[in-house]
Amino acid sequence: MTGSIPIQSVRLYEVSPRDGLQNEPEILSIDAKRRLILGLVGAGFRDIEVTSFVRPSWVPQLADAAELVRSLPAVQGVRYWGLVPNERGLERAIECGLRNVATVLSASETHNRKNVNRTRQESLAAMRQVIATAKDEGVAVRSYISTVFGCPYEGAVAVRDSVALASQLFEAGASEVALGDTTGMGDPVLVQRVVGAMAAAGLPLSRIALHLHDTKGTALANVLSGYLAGVRIFDGSIGGVGGCPYAPGASGNAASEDLAHMFQAMGIETGIDLERASQVGVALADDLGRELPGRYHRFWLGSQARARATRSA
Repeated sequence: MTGSIPIQSVRLYEVSPRDGLQNEPEILSIDAKRRLILGLVGAGFRDIEVTSFVRPSWVPQLADAAELVRSLPAVQGVRYWGLVPNERGLERAIECGLRNVATVLSASETHNRKNVNRTRQESLAAMRQVIATAKDEGVAVRSYISTVFGCPYEGAVAVRDSVALASQLFEAGASEVALGDTTGMGDPVLVQRVVGAMAAAGLPLSRIALHLHDTKGTALANVLSGYLAGVRIFDGSIGGVGGCPYAPGASGNAASEDLAHMFQAMGIETGIDLERASQVGVALADDLGRELPGRYHRFWLGSQARARATRSA
């Protein structure tokens, strides 16, 4: 993809400090979280979802949300994001200076009740109010739709339902809508069907993101399918850490280093320094005390060990 062919680019939206840590048995200190976030900034990530303003008893791993956000330095070109479940969460986010927030509802009725204890329509009405308030305050809103590619409780989810929800969220004022494969049930053909339906409905693919999980090892294939269908924003989590506590089987997000490596190998710009991203993945694995499922950071670590062995030989 060189010469007269213009180099394409994608935007990688990093979720490890929030979606990555929310389901971990190990609760990291603020210092460790701050080190993770600043490491991500150093690796070139410009959109980082740093925490969630849910009730601390629901997700104790993120109970330090306000203190963490206040401790983060402003960095030119970097946007810190926080998940807000309701108006109170939005108030807390704004109080500590956050200017970018994310909302969430599910395409599946059952998962929505399990996740936020509301019907889809109740959630949509609440999201409309959150988005309106945020816009009045000059705060950008990203809206997640979970279980777009399948629900652990209901199975297949009607594509038309996801399209309708995305349309209504854009109409409400969301700047971006992220389509979630919450338990990794999607496949490349389904991804193309969903993205194609969004485009056919007149929704702007430039403002649609894919949030894919690697539960069955298909995240990279699904991301590539989404790219070929016209999506240019992809969520990732360093080391592949993460999962939803209210979705059985929701293990591992798409690993950010793996995504960056795949795209860069294809000549597609990501803005990510792979070596520095891999260092962050290795450090997070050390902090959590376990091997993380992402592949590239482990390859990088092995290559470093081989290089040291060669030099000492």
